[in-house]
Amino acid sequence: MKRLLGLIAFLVALPALAAIDGAQILQKVDRNLEPESYESYRQLTDIQPDGTKKVSVLYTMKKGRDKIVALFLAPASDKGRVTLRLGDNMWLYIPDVGRAIRITSLQSVTGSVFNNADILRIDYTAEYDVAAAEEQGDVYLLSLKAKTGEVAYDRLKMWVDKKAMLPVTIECYAASGLLIKTLHFSDIKDFGGGIKRPATLATDSPLQKGYRSVMQWSGLKKREFADEIFTLNYLPRVQELRK
Repeated sequence: MKRLLGLIAFLVALPALAAIDGAQILQKVDRNLEPESYESYRQLTDIQPDGTKKVSVLYTMKKGRDKIVALFLAPASDKGRVTLRLGDNMWLYIPDVGRAIRITSLQSVTGSVFNNADILRIDYTAEYDVAAAEEQGDVYLLSLKAKTGEVAYDRLKMWVDKKAMLPVTIECYAASGLLIKTLHFSDIKDFGGGIKRPATLATDSPLQKGYRSVMQWSGLKKREFADEIFTLNYLPRVQELRK
């Protein structure tokens, strides 16, 4: 009888286990974090071990899964600079130079613990496949594998809140298995228009002990943009788009 009851309990649990679709969960995470096309402001604060802080302010526009532009509004030394990402390709436009230069995902245009891939983040589904998904109490744990060698992190471990379908913590790993950094999401805010997501993202790294970086969102809202905005030729004109 005990064996029979155990078998029945196992069979009842099977549908719940089979219902975990990691790819679908990741797609929901992407859309809950941000709309397909939007604008927002972000404040990026870099904190050194001695407590010294550097604050950058960026106006950001994103379209689709892999197009994003960010205009620097502060500090004064960076004002007017623009970064562009198209898929795995990234550029930094410097007004004084009058042209865009190539940058890499692992560099940081702000000198932050956040690298360029973090600052110019595209959809996770554009960069990663779900290798495994499991339930852990109130969260899903997604194990993600980079689709190409051009991605900043070879693997991610993403803990997703089941109810909100938003990330709580993400651990970022190199191909060697080395933990590069950990991302911490907090302060869920209702931005209106059906957008409810963490307003704060903090990061720390065992490779940069004592350093921390915090990114805070404001003014996040849906907005449609033409494809021409996400081109090298348009970078000198990006600041015209701020309303």
